[in-house]
Amino acid sequence: CGALRMAAEFLRLCETDTTVWVSAPTWANHLPLLGGAGLTIREYSYLNPKTLEVDFSSMQETLETAEAGDVVLLHGCCHNPSGADLSLEQWKEVTSLIQRKGLLPLVDMAYQGLGEGLEADAAGVRHLAAAVPEMMIAASCSKNFGLYRERTGALALISGTASVNSAATSQLLGIIRSHYSMPPAHGAAIVETILGDDGLRAQWQDELDGMCKRILHLRHAFADTLAPVGDFRFIARQRGMFSFLGISPEQVARLRTEHGIYLLDSSRVNVAGLNDQVLPRVADAMNDVLQ
Repeated sequence: CGALRMAAEFLRLCETDTTVWVSAPTWANHLPLLGGAGLTIREYSYLNPKTLEVDFSSMQETLETAEAGDVVLLHGCCHNPSGADLSLEQWKEVTSLIQRKGLLPLVDMAYQGLGEGLEADAAGVRHLAAAVPEMMIAASCSKNFGLYRERTGALALISGTASVNSAATSQLLGIIRSHYSMPPAHGAAIVETILGDDGLRAQWQDELDGMCKRILHLRHAFADTLAPVGDFRFIARQRGMFSFLGISPEQVARLRTEHGIYLLDSSRVNVAGLNDQVLPRVADAMNDVLQ
């Protein structure tokens, strides 16, 4: 959150009428974080509400209407709230569009390592970073280091020259100084210690890989368990912690009141909150409310 808000404040300082494009849907907190800094927010098409897959052609069509200098917010991996990610080939096409239109990418990287793995999750972002002259990345250690309440993350600025980067960093540090002066240090010190030690880093990567495999297993198991209820194969194709089930608010309410199964009215479910023991019960409840 701190990285995203400081990015927004920086963009507002650079250009008072900055427009930032966000996916529809996007993480709910993107709107107050970016809009609260005074940025104009517009949406680009992203999720097909019927298939719950990325509607890539509509995404491209919408972003074609963006103007040079506009900012486009992209989820690096594990799209929140939908779980529907861009493929590497789609990242490459988005990169070409951004280059051609003269847009500035701002990437929210909140779940690296929890989609398909540390390297795979960063592949699209790295391709983009290698191709564009300027870019911003807001990264979080809340999930992949288990440091949720330590407020640990980073804002990276990529520019074409060292002098531009130095000037941008100077402006950004001034903004940070006026907002909170210094961030908490304990979480950052933990991450620095882990990444700076080969043994600790290997242990962390092994544990993170285990969590990634657990989520992937649950996605496939969830889709398989729901097979008699309906076609939920999209859950297995999606990545990260969240997915939409595509059921109505009324059906969500029935899951809650009649079966003690809790999810948001939008039907967003936390896949990571499931386990093999409860999946049959969830499937039975879904079968009941969908009949």
